[in-house]
This record gives sequence, structure tokens and C-alpha cells, in this order.
Amino acid sequence: ARSKRAAEEGLQRMDRGAMAVTCLRFPMACGMSPGLRLDLVLNDFVASAMAAGEIVLLSDGTPWRPLIDVQDMARAIEWAITGDAVQPGEALVVNAGSDAWNLRLRDLAEAVAAEIPGTRVSLNAGAPPDRRSCPLDFSLFRRLAPDHQPRTSLAESIRRLRDGLAALDCAGRDYQASQLLRLQELERLMRDGMLDPELRWASAA
Repeated sequence: ARSKRAAEEGLQRMDRGAMAVTCLRFPMACGMSPGLRLDLVLNDFVASAMAAGEIVLLSDGTPWRPLIDVQDMARAIEWAITGDAVQPGEALVVNAGSDAWNLRLRDLAEAVAAEIPGTRVSLNAGAPPDRRSCPLDFSLFRRLAPDHQPRTSLAESIRRLRDGLAALDCAGRDYQASQLLRLQELERLMRDGMLDPELRWASAA
């Protein structure tokens, strides 16, 4: 988050000439894609439901998690590239997403359970408050990009994940040790000498 904010500030300070800059602030990604990650909250819930028949929340389920399906991310990027909301020389920072995707964790888990029958949802009622709980305001994006609003429903995103994971056969009980989790992949790259301890590409890579 710090590096993204620094990039936004750098673009706003620079002499942009006639270049129009649009910085899209996305909520957490979700959904089936060729670059699938299973450490994103909705993707993890679907994989857990398929692998173990259970979704275990570390919180009481009340924290908010704004999400956006990858197909809707692509739609927003198309708008940023082809649209005319930003005039030459200007820079815009905008939350890209939909208010309908401001969801509580328990609602996400229950939606997954509805699409994958037999799934149990376990909450941690005694968990401390989650400081990351924060719904986002997408009103500016809704006004500027009416033809590029998110179209994917939560149920559609869950079903695509369910069907995609079943086809890939990658939601086994050991899915949390797979390279589809960012931490696992980073550790592999470090073991192979391709990343240094600061997560920068090693010179020999």
C-alpha cells in the first residue's frame, strides 16, 4: 500500500505535459483467472469449502472487506485507458469498484456456503477488533464511469471459482502449501536465489 501511494504522489508531482494519468485504487481482488491466487479472501473461502467442507474465520465475521472480481477490474482498466474523464495534464485517483461489493466476512462465507452445500462456517466470537475493516466509497467511479461499472455478482464469482478449481483439481486439503499462495511463491523464489531478502529481483535472476 505504501509503494502504491508513493507512486500516486510521484505521478501527481511530476511534469506530466499532455499526459493524462488515472490511478485506480482497487479493493481486494477475487475471482477465477489465469494468474489465480488462493490467498485472497473470497478465493481462499471457496478453496477451503471445497477442500475441507469448512470456512474458519479468525474474526467474529463483522469486519468489512470491499472486493472486486478480476473481470470487473479489467473493465475498469479499459475505462482508464480509453476514457476521457481525465483531461491532458491532469491526474486522477479513484476507488474503482461497487458499493454492492462492500461485504462483511460472515456474509462472504455464508454466500460461499450457499453455493457449495454442506460447507460449515465457524466464527471466532472472541477475536479482537480488525483494524482493516473499512468499506470504501465508489461514488466518484460510479459517476465518471457509468458504462464500466462492475457487472459480476458475488454468486457468479463464487461459481466461477468453484468450477475453475474443480477443473484444475487444485483445491485439495494441502492447497495452502501450493504455489497459488503468494507467500509460498515468494519463499520459493528466495530459496532459488531469484529474490533477495528485500523482495527485489536478484542480479543473477
